[in-house]
Amino acid sequence: MSEAQKTARGQDAGPSTVTGVDRFFRITERGSTFGREIRGGFATFFTMAYILVLNPLILGSAKDKSGEQLDPVQLTTATALVAAVMTIVMGVGGNLPLALAAGLGLNAVVAFQLAPLMSWDDAMGLIVLEGLLICVLVVTGLREAVMHAIPQQLKQAISVGIGLFIALIGFVDAGFVTRIPDAANTTVPVQLGSTGTLAGWPMLVFCVGVLLTIGLLARKVRGAILVSIVTMTVVALVVNAFADVETWGLTTPEWPDTIVDAPDFGLLGQFSLFGAFGQVGVVTVLLLVFTLILSDFFDTMGTVVGVSAEAGLLDEDGKVPGLGKVLLIDGAAAVAGGAASASSATSYIESAAGVGEGARTGFANLVTGSLFGLALFLTPLLTIVPLQAAAPALVAVGFLMMTQVKHIDWDRYEIAVPAFLIIAVMPFTYSITNGIGAGFLAYVLIKTVLGRAKEVHWLLWGASALFLVYFAIDPIEQLLGVG
Repeated sequence: MSEAQKTARGQDAGPSTVTGVDRFFRITERGSTFGREIRGGFATFFTMAYILVLNPLILGSAKDKSGEQLDPVQLTTATALVAAVMTIVMGVGGNLPLALAAGLGLNAVVAFQLAPLMSWDDAMGLIVLEGLLICVLVVTGLREAVMHAIPQQLKQAISVGIGLFIALIGFVDAGFVTRIPDAANTTVPVQLGSTGTLAGWPMLVFCVGVLLTIGLLARKVRGAILVSIVTMTVVALVVNAFADVETWGLTTPEWPDTIVDAPDFGLLGQFSLFGAFGQVGVVTVLLLVFTLILSDFFDTMGTVVGVSAEAGLLDEDGKVPGLGKVLLIDGAAAVAGGAASASSATSYIESAAGVGEGARTGFANLVTGSLFGLALFLTPLLTIVPLQAAAPALVAVGFLMMTQVKHIDWDRYEIAVPAFLIIAVMPFTYSITNGIGAGFLAYVLIKTVLGRAKEVHWLLWGASALFLVYFAIDPIEQLLGVG
């Protein structure tokens, strides 16, 4: 074969390959580009990379019934591995820019509610069991049917509520908003900064980051969110090198002594599927699994709808494309998280940062997942981004998601009141699940009061009944003698 033929074949192969990838992920069809997908993948990773620090911190600080603690290095490896694998699986199988990792809130349940009652193996076994049951709900079509039963405007309210929630996460993570200690005897539960004022270099980095992000978005600069994160990380590195900073919180922006660190897979497979039944009894296990399923079920529902809506991927009926596959992969992620002792993995609302950067397909997940894969070996390098540099992206994404509030009919009480509760309760209780539950219960109640109960889908009745149990779990446990 001549050099000219080789060159021609090489030129033909390039476009063919690109077109094939484009066609598989429907990148052009969804109005995106490879550049946007790549930027979105990076943005999502950097806004959720904190889980590589936070998950080991939460799980590693707790003790099980026998006083055993999990190794932080092994937890970091498990967290990165599950996030890498399941994010890529979601990208290829679900074709949504929806990254997955160990769920905040769920890991706290494992650390502080499950572990004190049993061994770590038993606790992780319950997570695997919860994930398997969620997969059953998906296969039977029940999980998808519940999502389709929700009125479109309540879905939009969920997106708005998540927007406020994710903005609050950004403010809290950066220390811009803090909780006032109960000892202060004040009626104000939160305040500006740690003392009612903004102080310190880290806070300056955050505030400048917010202004930079807003300015870049207003100018419609490509890669605005990612540019802001990278720029403010560099600024933070310089500040930390020359200024006297007492603390940056979880992540200190300083160049690590070593860039490469070997992963430790010692926790993989360390779970007992039915060991908890012998430790705490059948009734307690059922209540614990019920709580886990409900939290995972509706957190995922809110996240999938919110991110898909922000990406403009919902169809004319407000449905998520390929929802069955997406929910099945999310359930499998819970199984994987428990099997790796990383706690239940779930879809991350921080994926909205990637959507804000232009991601519209699962190709962005290949980038995010690959970065989590690199984190297995490059954790010291990839975790130098302080929360103060990443949090402005969450505030900006909160604004972008908030814009959907214009689609809600505020003149109809059966829509307006549930929508308001969804939007308000999510940030105020720091829980997507609580907001959805409050909205569902209000929707069913108002429809009934108005004499239009028949308009409520039977699945919403069932979901609302479960939320009644969810909110009343403490008295129910006391009645059953397991509280």
